[in-house]
Amino acid sequence: MKIFKFGGASVKDANGVKNVTSVLEQVGYENTLVIVSAMGKTTNALEVVIKNYIEKSNELNASVQEVRKYHNQILLDLFEDEDHEVFFAVNAHFDDLEYFLRSNKSPNYNFVYDQVVSYGEIISTTIVSYYFNYKGLSNTWLDVRNFIKTDTNYRDANVNWEQTQVLITKKIEKGTLYITQGFLGSDPNNFTTTLGREGSDYTAAIFAYCLGADSVTIWKDVPGVLNADPRYFENAVLLNQISYREAIELAFYGASVIHPKTLQPLQQKEIPLFVKSFINPLLPGTSVSKGSDLEPHLPCYIIKKNQLLLSLSSLDFSFIMEEHISEIFALFHQHKLKVNLIQNSAISFSVCIEDKFNNFNDVKSILAKKFKITFNENVSLYTIRHFNEDAAQIVETNKTVLLKQISRETLQIVAKE
Repeated sequence: MKIFKFGGASVKDANGVKNVTSVLEQVGYENTLVIVSAMGKTTNALEVVIKNYIEKSNELNASVQEVRKYHNQILLDLFEDEDHEVFFAVNAHFDDLEYFLRSNKSPNYNFVYDQVVSYGEIISTTIVSYYFNYKGLSNTWLDVRNFIKTDTNYRDANVNWEQTQVLITKKIEKGTLYITQGFLGSDPNNFTTTLGREGSDYTAAIFAYCLGADSVTIWKDVPGVLNADPRYFENAVLLNQISYREAIELAFYGASVIHPKTLQPLQQKEIPLFVKSFINPLLPGTSVSKGSDLEPHLPCYIIKKNQLLLSLSSLDFSFIMEEHISEIFALFHQHKLKVNLIQNSAISFSVCIEDKFNNFNDVKSILAKKFKITFNENVSLYTIRHFNEDAAQIVETNKTVLLKQISRETLQIVAKE
């Protein structure tokens, strides 16, 4: 079985959905499971809904209707008959969303987030599935929450692999075209969970691992894995082949093409991963597979924006020792601050962190009791794999370098634009 994953950019409008259908017609879709993300910027729009709900804003209903209007326009552009059952199916999902917003009693933001934001994927795959059938691509729609089981760590749930394996192998039959959602799972009480932002790639890897799939293909709006993000670097070069190890390194440092958690399950079963263009689906793209000879022989640039550089020093000029560092990291873990770079000396400790859950202020107030704190917000972390002097110069030009760290293969720079 083949696993295909299409992200939000590929289904952002009716033409996108039509193109996904064309891609499948060109490359074949027999014995294939297709994973689809929320359409366009729907996740962001649903985050506005959540914000309005939590704040009890008068704009709540208007923000829901904005999401409904966006999807309804896509439906009108795809289906000639407004009495087609897809309209009723999509409206039923929106009715369910509105019912949740009226009836929920939980004050847990992360729980509310997962219940609401999941409708993006549910509605997206409903539309795509109906359109596939409409165009003669007979398929079976699956609710991924019945297959991927997780713990209750809402917004960044951990997969129960044993239970998930049983459910997937028991219910997925070969020879069929399936369509399901990325990013989602469900907890032991069948409440929706999410696997972390951009977790649809991970969903593809979970299904591939459990099914022993032939391959996974991630369809993007770029020709494959590039050595740099073309939005920030000129003359980006396609990497035709890379090893699992190199792909994991690039993903770890923040390369946006492949989700960091995607590669480990694929590597375990040596399932090849392809990154291809949904604009030119017959081009070879990038293949990720086993082999130490597949390392790139040119610098690879990765940029992480909206980072926070935090520096701690002891109040009494005493050494910052292992017990202090372990205490600091426990605090980061507790508040879900992701550490992307570490540098320490005898009496100071610096970290570049990502605060996607907006918990830094709480952490700062705790740390201030024991340490002197300085920090820079909205900095960028540049990582260059296989760096050379020219590559470093490209990154450092016209920037204020706040921190630099060099290892054998990797150069990292924290800089202010």
